[in-house]
Amino acid sequence: MSLALNKLYNNKPNNMSENLLSLNEMIDKVDKMKKDHELDLSSDQDLSIAIMNLVSIEEHFFFTGAKTGNPKYFDLLNEIRDMRKSLLKKIIKEYEGEVWCISKHLLAASYRLMEVGTKAQGNNKKEEAQEMFQKAYDLYSLFWGLNMKLIDIGEVKKIDDDAINTKKKGLTGRLGALVQKVINCCIE
Repeated sequence: MSLALNKLYNNKPNNMSENLLSLNEMIDKVDKMKKDHELDLSSDQDLSIAIMNLVSIEEHFFFTGAKTGNPKYFDLLNEIRDMRKSLLKKIIKEYEGEVWCISKHLLAASYRLMEVGTKAQGNNKKEEAQEMFQKAYDLYSLFWGLNMKLIDIGEVKKIDDDAINTKKKGLTGRLGALVQKVINCCIE
């Protein structure tokens, strides 16, 4: 994981471990946001999965329109895109710069990696499937870390080539553990 990505709110450049919020600090921050009614993580998680599917539907309408030459598919794509944008606003209320677009692409990439992992699992390629599932979860965790403002994006300068290839260490590991602890889609 890059040093820049690991810089969270503490902004102490000398020691990487000092730049990471502990898992308990992250959980406390999220719990406070839930108590202050800033987050409904159960509904937001469901909404994020719906948004992933809407991005996928946009892609299908694009490819179908391009393959068939029928412009009606592009009209449908536009309708789905408008719906996706309005729903994404429910999760991403405040953003700066490219955070909106980054968020959309994190969800889209996470969804696609889940799809690739599911196909690999169906073809009995369990190790490949697990790798894809882990990467999908890392990206999904990064989406939540970014949108719960657990990542100070201003400090991110360069992402190492291996940034997504970590297993339960560094920023994505901590964010993944946070997602496991605070987002419970089974709570009604």
